[in-house]
Amino acid sequence: EVQLQASGGGSAQTGGSLRLSCAVYGFSFDNHALGWFRQAPGQEREEVSFISSDGYTYYSDSVKGRCTISSDSAKNRMYMQLSSLKVEDTAMYYCAAVMTTGRVLQPHEDGMDYWGKGTQVTVSS
Repeated sequence: EVQLQASGGGSAQTGGSLRLSCAVYGFSFDNHALGWFRQAPGQEREEVSFISSDGYTYYSDSVKGRCTISSDSAKNRMYMQLSSLKVEDTAMYYCAAVMTTGRVLQPHEDGMDYWGKGTQVTVSS
């Protein structure tokens, strides 16, 4: 059974950092791309970061330069480190996966095969 389990959210101050983790069960990292979307209250879900099976990474403009996504297939984990936190980073964060051996150049919500339940990130000043 495929499962994605996100964790690591919480409250943080502006300028701080958080590390989100996504535990992956039921498929291989070799033929899946993994990443994160987020949804703030009253807003549409947006892509944040993605890592393809060859290690290629995508970052949205809103997090570029302060976000690092990585994966560890031995631990069945995908991680996202987000630093220099801003109030506008406040959102529910979802990990997602799509079955592909190609590079994900522009993640799309509709293109995902699997979703985890979200983990809330709240940033206050």
